[in-house]
Amino acid sequence: MKKKSCQSSRNSPVKKNCLLTRRQFIGVSTAAAAFTIVPRHVLGGPGFVAPSEKVNIALIGAGGQGLSNVKNLFHENDAQIIAICDVAEKTDLMPFYYKCFAGRKPVKAAIEEHYGTKTPNYKCAEYEDFRVMLEKEKDVDAVLCATPDHSHAVISITAMKMGKHVYCEKPLAHNVWETRQVARVAKETGVATQMGNHGHSGEGPRQTCEWIWDGAIGAIREVHAWSDTGKWAKEPGRPKDTPPVPEGFNWDLWLGPRENRPYHPAYAPYNWRGWWAFGTGAIGDMACHNMDPSVWALKLEHPISVEATATGVDNEITSLGGICNYRFAARGDMPPVKLTWYDGGLRPATPEGLDPDDPKQRLGDGGNGIVFIGDKGIITCAGWAGMPRLLPLSRHMEYKRPEKSLSRSKGHHADWIAACKGGQPASGNFEYSARLTEIVLLGNVALRSRKKLMWDGPGMKATNSPEAEQFIKEQSRKGWEIA
Repeated sequence: MKKKSCQSSRNSPVKKNCLLTRRQFIGVSTAAAAFTIVPRHVLGGPGFVAPSEKVNIALIGAGGQGLSNVKNLFHENDAQIIAICDVAEKTDLMPFYYKCFAGRKPVKAAIEEHYGTKTPNYKCAEYEDFRVMLEKEKDVDAVLCATPDHSHAVISITAMKMGKHVYCEKPLAHNVWETRQVARVAKETGVATQMGNHGHSGEGPRQTCEWIWDGAIGAIREVHAWSDTGKWAKEPGRPKDTPPVPEGFNWDLWLGPRENRPYHPAYAPYNWRGWWAFGTGAIGDMACHNMDPSVWALKLEHPISVEATATGVDNEITSLGGICNYRFAARGDMPPVKLTWYDGGLRPATPEGLDPDDPKQRLGDGGNGIVFIGDKGIITCAGWAGMPRLLPLSRHMEYKRPEKSLSRSKGHHADWIAACKGGQPASGNFEYSARLTEIVLLGNVALRSRKKLMWDGPGMKATNSPEAEQFIKEQSRKGWEIA
């Protein structure tokens, strides 16, 4: 007769003879034999989750993007959100892009309402400080980080060092050095990871890779990617007035690793992307989406040089619009390539032979996209790593598609959850996404240094620009350092 497993959690009844949590050692002895059930993390590596169990997720950052992730996780039957952390009790995002009410209390209510339909009186723990949450919530298997950019790295690294799987929104970190540390800790701990550039798990970038590797447009020496996003901060310099901190908002925790400064609504809850201290500008916001197909398909790693120009370059606020040129050396049988990024409404010129007024010959989706210029033709994709199109249209119609060579995704969150349970690593794991993020953030280093950088990738330094070091590795406030 098989023994019934005994398992407890905050949202399931605990039998009287079941006194230990699932993460603890359970010793069971019978008259016939003595069995030792070892904790799952010992059996399966860091953060191991048995295939029969749900992945217990803690959300850190319950703003608009955090709420979006929560709604996606509601569709994943192999996961449940058991804890939530945000520095704000309630956030009014109605005037902004997300057009919702967020913060830990509204999002907690949504979580409890959703899971409560299947588990009456479902409870989601609520915290203001992620460090306290991770210390107290022993049943957390995985963390989803959806905070502003400046706290991505410290949260992700803290969680990984505690054996938690991590999904982190893009960009993976705020600067190049942090990105390297996130990748290092992910490798050392072996936890399941995924960056939140959801288009990476779509059909689009897979087809783009397969077509390029099939030689659909020949050798590629020129790529252009762009986004019309940006323009969050409009006035140079820090605000002079000091309005009171909103009730229920912990400004000091929101600052995290950044130096102390007075609260101002120009920073939070939404326009932080436009401030160098907290955000990474338009390129940090969108290039992890729109440049992704080029990094994957062309197998890009360290650029050899980076040069950027922009309108409204300032020491405090990100630019209103700019252009960044990356040059990469040859890779195997792939020739050297120049990759150019545009933002703030700037975009590449229409290649010769195409009609810019013909919707069927349009590059990308207009406001966002990428275009590959090959010896034998052109491939363009919509923004967020969308579906590829060969140009001109006649070439697209006659092209014989190659066999699928890349595995297909079940979904960006689904792949991460499967990896948490011992499946294959998610395609946007931190090994890959750190490489993508570093390329992206080097554009900001070049822009802020105001000179062309000759980049030594292995050495992580600009060989011709000592002044770039302050942007490659930024200072963290005491108590928030990354070890």
